[in-house]
Amino acid sequence: MTARHEQIAAALRLAIHREEYPVGARLPAETELATQYGVSRGTVRQAVAALTAEGLIGSRQGARRVVLAPRRSQSFAELRSFAQWAQAMGRTATGRVIVQEYRPATAEDATRLQLAQGTPVLNVLRLRGLDGDPVLVERSVYADWISPAVAAIDPECASVTQRLYADTGLVFAHGEHVIDAISAGAQDAALLALRRTSPLLRVRRVTTTHDGRPVEWSDDRYRPDAVSFTVHNAIGHNPLMRTTAG
Repeated sequence: MTARHEQIAAALRLAIHREEYPVGARLPAETELATQYGVSRGTVRQAVAALTAEGLIGSRQGARRVVLAPRRSQSFAELRSFAQWAQAMGRTATGRVIVQEYRPATAEDATRLQLAQGTPVLNVLRLRGLDGDPVLVERSVYADWISPAVAAIDPECASVTQRLYADTGLVFAHGEHVIDAISAGAQDAALLALRRTSPLLRVRRVTTTHDGRPVEWSDDRYRPDAVSFTVHNAIGHNPLMRTTAG
């Protein structure tokens, strides 16, 4: 049975999505929400904390919560995989390996993964989907020390991050992201069902362990109608958010 605070969080989430509480609006006070749902203020706090963690609302000490976004998002202050982000939004993520092969590390691979040039590394071209629709092409290069574990994963595994954690205990702890726009080439256009030269949102990232050891570097290319990135600015708080487009 779903916990009461989760039920309340779901109700508030839906109200925000329907813009019953538009961006910039304040949520009712804890006492009002507690009365409305017939629960304690502590239960309301749990529900509100979940929405805060999702980036839907924000607050400061002693002030009522303010709606920041109309849908769930991921702060780049936290590191989630595509599948984990999709799951948090109530969407179904899919993954399918198109090509997977070992190649000698190029100069770029060597620099990003802190390896000797020529070291065998695993290159993976993967197509990602949301609710069955193709939205993202990933080109990932995995360091030699983790490549065997990645190569053993089912080609249609929805979350490589979660699979690696379950199999090896690996935690993707840090990420560096560079975001820009490019035109779709023939391969990207075919995989994403777009016209060639259509605009794509590209995120290049390097992911490391807690101690800074590089795990992978990736070139991720999103359909422009699939996601967007939003910045919420405040003094001492400037998270970059990934959200669904629209």
